[in-house]
Amino acid sequence: MTSTPLKRPAFTVLASAALALAMASAHAETTDRSLVPIGSIQEVAAFTGPGPSGIAVTPQGRTFVGFPRHADDHSGMTLGELVNGKLVPYPSADISLPSGLSDAKRLVSVHGMTLDKRGRLWLIDDGKRAGKEGIPAGAAKVVGIDLASNTIVTSIELKAALRQDSHMNDLRIDLTHGSQGTAYVADSSFGEDPALVVVDLASGKQRRVLTGDRSIVAQKDFVTQLDGVPMRYDGKNTPFPHGGVDGLALTPDGSRLFYSPLTSRHLWSVPTAALADFSLDDPRLAAQIKDEGEKVMVDGMDMDAQGRLYMTDAEHHQVLRRWPDGRLDVVLRDPRLVWPDGVFVTADSVYVTLGQWSRMGKGFDTRQPPYLLVKAPIDPTPSLTAAP
Repeated sequence: MTSTPLKRPAFTVLASAALALAMASAHAETTDRSLVPIGSIQEVAAFTGPGPSGIAVTPQGRTFVGFPRHADDHSGMTLGELVNGKLVPYPSADISLPSGLSDAKRLVSVHGMTLDKRGRLWLIDDGKRAGKEGIPAGAAKVVGIDLASNTIVTSIELKAALRQDSHMNDLRIDLTHGSQGTAYVADSSFGEDPALVVVDLASGKQRRVLTGDRSIVAQKDFVTQLDGVPMRYDGKNTPFPHGGVDGLALTPDGSRLFYSPLTSRHLWSVPTAALADFSLDDPRLAAQIKDEGEKVMVDGMDMDAQGRLYMTDAEHHQVLRRWPDGRLDVVLRDPRLVWPDGVFVTADSVYVTLGQWSRMGKGFDTRQPPYLLVKAPIDPTPSLTAAP
């Protein structure tokens, strides 16, 4: 006898489908969305030697990367250009590599970098070598390079604005103030004396401002979690990767400088007209600072042509974007983003260096090369026309 398969009642099939949908929905509701990658990440380069920090990319695609020596006094290049899949010392071997040139004539420890509105590359050389006390004369400087001729056209030694525990971390170039422009430098400090440094590019005149201001110093009793490890900054020189004013970003019109200490959850801005005015003392300058609200622990910053601020977020392995109205969204999230450091925004992409700096400190170094340079696409500024 041939048996006939039993047919399940229609209501049973519907109930099973409903149960499956409910279970899937419940699973989706309990999934930790902070673990879900966001954005399309592309590995641009993987570095097996020293860790990268600063990054700059021209509209033509020329890509420059800095490899500072303050954490590791390495014998490799401190500034390189990616050319046809290779890393080439820039602007030359004797300037970027250890050589017989004096500290004033070569690059010692390149950290932050940027491009100005005229397309020139600007660097902050912090002048610091790991394991060596202090910063020698001529080592710390603001350097401008003409990319057409690949030559240094400006080199201003930091003297009056330099401290022996200075950590000249990042810089931005403002061409709207001063006959040749003004440089704003973040001195995060290897000690406890951070400040903003202002340099007139025509005269070399320089000064430290806002030392001790709450917008500049590391926030004591600050708590973070890096690589899953809770940490608290107690105001002492502990293994905690703390620091004063760090990331910098200029608005598209150059009217305001955004900044924040590394160890802080507040974002600040100040008018560049005030910052570039050497006649203003700290109290009058501080009166013009604006508290832009809370954020995450941020290292690198950059701003696009639409005035959107991009901030690296080491706590959550991501890059955040702050819109002009203050709202935030996530541009990129990926477990490979271990301490996203330098950030640079082009017309259609955001570039990030991953130095793994949270895994290095006094008496320990658990970094694991390669160190990555990655990029992710962003929506470009709309190009519109009313012409027929």
